[in-house]
Amino acid sequence: MAAKWIETVIGSLEQKKQFRRYRARIGALPEPYETAAKALERYLMYCSGITDGETFMRMFDDFADLWERAAADETPVRAIVGDDPVEFAETFAAAYSGKHWIDKERARLIKAIDEAADA
Repeated sequence: MAAKWIETVIGSLEQKKQFRRYRARIGALPEPYETAAKALERYLMYCSGITDGETFMRMFDDFADLWERAAADETPVRAIVGDDPVEFAETFAAAYSGKHWIDKERARLIKAIDEAADA
């Protein structure tokens, strides 16, 4: 009973555990993969705008898979991200659909304009 209440307030405990496992996977990468992955992760946190925990974790699990495979194959970082790491990150994030923080603001804007137009 208490766990359900806690999850209502702070979110899924299982997803928090998944995220810790993801972070451990990234932390275990050899250099320069760990540094590159952490830099891209930070950007993905901002640019993806994903608020749906399931989609968020799927994206980051795939992200960890990508970097683990690259490290195992000794693929150069530039061969993964290309010349424009911003474009890479934004294209990667765009592949994952789900609830985004902007969805709430879009709905709020539409409602406000509808109410103003009806007044």
